Order: sequence, then structure tokens, then C-alpha cells
Amino acid sequence: MAESVRQFIIQGITSNGSKFRPSDWAERLAGVMSPFRPKGSVASPFTYSPYVVPTFIDGVKCVVVDERLRALEPLAWQFVNDFARDNDLRTVEACLIPDAQGKPRQP
Repeated sequence: MAESVRQFIIQGITSNGSKFRPSDWAERLAGVMSPFRPKGSVASPFTYSPYVVPTFIDGVKCVVVDERLRALEPLAWQFVNDFARDNDLRTVEACLIPDAQGKPRQP
């Protein structure tokens, strides 16, 4: 059986319920993290890291951060955690179960 993937999700909503600005915050954060990739993967300046992915969940802009980033680069992991804390953004921990092909399902 494939291993589940632990992730945390940074939501684009502050603790008081306000929408976080600027509107492209998720893409900017994922862009900064784009160099952090699994060993052997081909990096492209036009793609995001599979460990830090911008998305929408239930109409809310979010960034899904894979816990494997912590082992790859602890300072990058700390950076995304500090970003969420410093901007008072809501976070949710998740454990995604792989689909039939062994790939983690997106929330």
C-alpha cells in the first residue's frame, strides 16, 4: 500500500476572517519555493515545486505544503510556516490518501 502524504494548507483568510491580499499571494509564495524539488526531478522556471502548490479549496485561495519539504530543506519549511504565522493566515493539517495510481489526491 502506498504511503499517505502529510501536508498543511495555508488558507488565504486571516484569523479574523478577512481575505488576504495581494490577490496573487499564493502564486508568489509558490514561485519563491519553486527550486525545492525531489532529487532527480527536472526544474523549470515555469513550474511550481510539487511540495508547495497554489490552489483553490472551496473557493478560497490556498497553498498546499507537503511535509517532505521539511526533510529536503528545513529553512524552506520554516519560511512557509513563518509566512503563514507572520500574516496571521489560517492553516489546516491534512493527511492525503493516494489515489489508485499512488499519487496524492488534492484536497
